[in-house]
Amino acid sequence: MVKSGQVAQFGFSNPDRDQLGLEVLDLAVLRRRLTDATLTKVHRTDFHQLFLVTAGHATTMVDFVDHPCSPCTLLHVSPGRVLRLPDGDAQAFMVLFTPAFPPPLDGTRQLLSPFSPVRRSVPQAEQAVITRAVQDLRQEYRRNVLTNEPVDLLRQLLGALLLRLARLPMGADLGPGDGRFERFQLELERSFASTRNAAEYAARIGYSLRSLNRICLAATGRSAKSLIDARVALEAKRLLVHTDLSSAAIGHRLGFSEATNFTKFFTRETGMSPGAFRQ
Repeated sequence: MVKSGQVAQFGFSNPDRDQLGLEVLDLAVLRRRLTDATLTKVHRTDFHQLFLVTAGHATTMVDFVDHPCSPCTLLHVSPGRVLRLPDGDAQAFMVLFTPAFPPPLDGTRQLLSPFSPVRRSVPQAEQAVITRAVQDLRQEYRRNVLTNEPVDLLRQLLGALLLRLARLPMGADLGPGDGRFERFQLELERSFASTRNAAEYAARIGYSLRSLNRICLAATGRSAKSLIDARVALEAKRLLVHTDLSSAAIGHRLGFSEATNFTKFFTRETGMSPGAFRQ
């Protein structure tokens, strides 16, 4: 674990078998492993985290949004997102894995993308199937830890679980799997710190601004400019709590030439000044 600013950073480390890029455990086991301070601290990881809530209730904060969790809630936290672990009395299966561990499958690409929804509900008709898939993965994981066998079956079982999860209904925070919208998302992730001009994004991916806005509205109900500004504001939030950089330095990193312009932008997007948000 590396601490920076107010956020702890965790790199993947399997305590059961070194160099294995997967761990399957219960949330209760993780809670016993961590200190009380770490449990309540905002952190980010360089690996994927899946939580399948099986009992109880909790609230989990991901990227400054609180997600209520009840039985049959699935949470997916992709690398780089900031997280506070579930509070309350929730019990959950956890599957932790590095980006390189699952087999490359087209059907899981959207699920594992940095834009995937954080929270999904497992329909009643799928609950037994999903739970069984997690239990099969956990059983094989325990066997592998004891025998140190090749990981081929583990990879395939994880891939099968992810394919099942990818079929679940998506939350309201992500639109349909439109490849054109995904192209915009990828360009936004590459360029949000250098430009907030929606027309530039449209040109880079080969659409008119009108077409890009139509694509974004269909996928999310928001214009391209609104999504661009939201992504910049999210990064500003992450930097405010993740680093000790001044507000002016964060604004400069995000492409604002003047600190006052960044402050006005952040206040408009979030309803509070950068200093107030950091506190």
